[in-house]
Amino acid sequence: MGNKRTALWLIFVLIILSAIVDLPKNYRLRFSFGPITIDREISAPAINFTLGPITLKKDFSTRYGLDLSGGTHLVLEADMKTISSSDREKAYSSAKDIVERRINLYGLTEPVVQPAKVGDSYRIIVEIPGVTNADQAIDLIGRTAQLSFFEEASDTAKVATPSSLAQIWPKSTGLTGKHLNRSEVSFDSKTGKPQVALEFNDEGSKLFGEITRRNVGKTVAILLDNQLLSGPKVNEEISGGKAVIQGVFTLDEAKRLAIALNAGALPVPLKVIEQRNIGATLGQESISKSIIAGSIGLFIVALFMIVNYGLFGIVADCALIIYSLLVFALFKLIPVTLTLAGIAGFILSIGMAVDANILIFERMKEELRWGKDRTTSILLGFDRAFPSIRDSNVSSLITCIILYWFGTGIIRGFAITLAIGIIVSLFSAITITKTLLKLIYR
Repeated sequence: MGNKRTALWLIFVLIILSAIVDLPKNYRLRFSFGPITIDREISAPAINFTLGPITLKKDFSTRYGLDLSGGTHLVLEADMKTISSSDREKAYSSAKDIVERRINLYGLTEPVVQPAKVGDSYRIIVEIPGVTNADQAIDLIGRTAQLSFFEEASDTAKVATPSSLAQIWPKSTGLTGKHLNRSEVSFDSKTGKPQVALEFNDEGSKLFGEITRRNVGKTVAILLDNQLLSGPKVNEEISGGKAVIQGVFTLDEAKRLAIALNAGALPVPLKVIEQRNIGATLGQESISKSIIAGSIGLFIVALFMIVNYGLFGIVADCALIIYSLLVFALFKLIPVTLTLAGIAGFILSIGMAVDANILIFERMKEELRWGKDRTTSILLGFDRAFPSIRDSNVSSLITCIILYWFGTGIIRGFAITLAIGIIVSLFSAITITKTLLKLIYR
């Protein structure tokens, strides 16, 4: 009885919190009853919390992709005047990589970053959905990459988190990207494992030798734009200006680290040659039609469940409504950028959420036909249908992972929304539906 009560309270709290988060950005509340009239404008809920050094700000507005809300279109040109012709392709690749890294600070925005090389002109096309402040975007992605090296504060601190970089590596070494000639992937001659080789210029070689001499047994942090790239341990003094970063790298990880280091070693100034706001390719009409389509689909599914399963179907429909509230709240909390493909993934997950209930109810009907009482049939229906539900959802999640890993843009958006829907549908079918049925047939 205690577990049932706890589950009911959990579901109730989740419904209230999800409903608050799901409220539209701005809406007007109008209510009139006899002489009493309420008419007021209400803004979207948000978190604004400060406790000492911790500040949390969160706006629960919905993010839409380029196809639904438009955004900012930028064309950046890399200035290659100071880069030798043999290093320009590497510098161009590094510049594109650093632009993508900086745009990721906006979260799951599904940006478009495309190289556009024409003759001797090295350009990068950037489209960021939902960003109306173009100057902020330019300030973020148009800066020249800054590579720096920092010394560790003590022998005890070996692992860093982004919030404690300054405490663990407080001292700048004076060694920067201008002292690094190049970085490239190499392989350990003994183990054959990939590693990252560094080569410094004459001034950098002297600085690096002094740094390694006084930091034997400690770690040295390598930061790009104040973000930690690597914190390798110094095993011995290194002279001659050549060093390697060893670790448990895959080949792709070693390549990404080498590219990131080259972004600071071959600093390429980026200048904006074109800037404009772009409109939505689909727009509000598509959002409205998607909402209508989703509502019609939800209604038909709900009607189907009631016709086929009676009271069980009504319970499943209640769980489905709660499921929709929870999923949309998660989209706002993460936040997930919704494209039309992402909305399609959400609607598809609604149908998959009902699949689990259908498997459970059919199993319950079989138990009832075999002479079991209703309470026992409910328990056995959930227990015996769960392996099938689990396996089908896991296979769908594997598909989502593959789509996200190898896909780009709207394909990733579809995979994210579908994966979130599948995970929540498991909770909805197993916990919410089961709790409501136990409450009715106690």
